[in-house]
Amino acid sequence: MAAIIQVENVTKTYRIGKVDVPAVRGVSFTVERGEFLSVVGPSGSGKSTLFYILGGLAQADSGRVLIDGTDFARATDSERTHLRRQKIGFVFQKFNLLPTLTARNNIQIALDIAGDAAKHDPEHFRNITQLLSIDKRLDHRPSELSGGEQQRVALARALINKPAIVLADEPTGNLDTQNSAAVLEMLQRSNRELGQTVLMITHNPEAARFGNRILHFRDGQLVTPELDPQWAGAAQQVPGMQ
Repeated sequence: MAAIIQVENVTKTYRIGKVDVPAVRGVSFTVERGEFLSVVGPSGSGKSTLFYILGGLAQADSGRVLIDGTDFARATDSERTHLRRQKIGFVFQKFNLLPTLTARNNIQIALDIAGDAAKHDPEHFRNITQLLSIDKRLDHRPSELSGGEQQRVALARALINKPAIVLADEPTGNLDTQNSAAVLEMLQRSNRELGQTVLMITHNPEAARFGNRILHFRDGQLVTPELDPQWAGAAQQVPGMQ
């Protein structure tokens, strides 16, 4: 099985006033095609910065990020945009739905942005919305939906193009237990049944266990689970962890 994500000695530092704040410090790992990887760690550990770098939404200061063989650091803006549109689906904690559009149009806009009419598969659309229990809410705008329904619409939007990679940043952070389970189960199904690679950022141990491998992030670095008591014994050792 070939790696679809390769992270090689990536660093990222933010300048806040006159102070340099390292967010990611020399991180290296790979994600195999078809994996469900959870990246866990406390707030402020740098895991969300890593998410944005992996999605090409932020630039690393140094190191390489290869997405299906393409180096984000060396790609042009247009190449990065094309890669995101064609290969990556994003799920954010804050949903990021367009308030003036219905749920249906918020999902369909991902097809329009990709610019590939051939990807429009009515059966796939119907299956996803039914599995996420939003098929009866498609004509409602975000303000008319609960938080759980909004996140399920956001997940449908991420999956509608059948991307090779799904990046999810705290997808259950604003949800109750029932809605969290629905979102996590759908991510798991997309991984198992559609073969999509899922990388999920989370601080929730229960959510993280939906993945088949867990990376532990603390102070901008990958660490072994034993350094954080709440995670000890919760996941497999990371092969080749730097």
